[in-house]
Amino acid sequence: MIEIRKTLPTETGILMDIFEQAKRIMRKDGNMKQWTGNYPSIDIITHDIQNGNSYVCIDENGKIVGTFAFIPGKDPTYTSIYEGEWLEDTLPYGVIHRLASTEDSKGVANACLQWCYTQIPNLRADTHRDNHILQHILTKHGFQYCGIIYLANGDERLAYQKIEQ
Repeated sequence: MIEIRKTLPTETGILMDIFEQAKRIMRKDGNMKQWTGNYPSIDIITHDIQNGNSYVCIDENGKIVGTFAFIPGKDPTYTSIYEGEWLEDTLPYGVIHRLASTEDSKGVANACLQWCYTQIPNLRADTHRDNHILQHILTKHGFQYCGIIYLANGDERLAYQKIEQ
């Protein structure tokens, strides 16, 4: 069973290691373009922690095996969607960003998504076109592909939404 709690400021190094492992997982799966360079940076992680939006996933042995940012409220990059539309665009929603796990962990995404559903029953997420792993996870958990959004830097992302009934 995976436990979820807010990230402590002293855990940024652990998170950076998890992100490096997640990058290796992506590269092995052919996703060469997402999370390049120093993204996610220590500044982004620190910002998430300071705003209370960073969470860790802890396994039954007490080891941190995953992380994600959960941000309730409107996300400016989701204001415009192309080649589709949101399932619902008036209710409050939460956004899942920077979901990552260690190379040897199991069930992190499932625990993350289930926990997020308990916070807000209207969830959105986006991912790179080459991130087939996350696309599969999202659709497996009932998210529907809604269209394309563009990040502040102009990069394209596939947008997903799930509304719990």
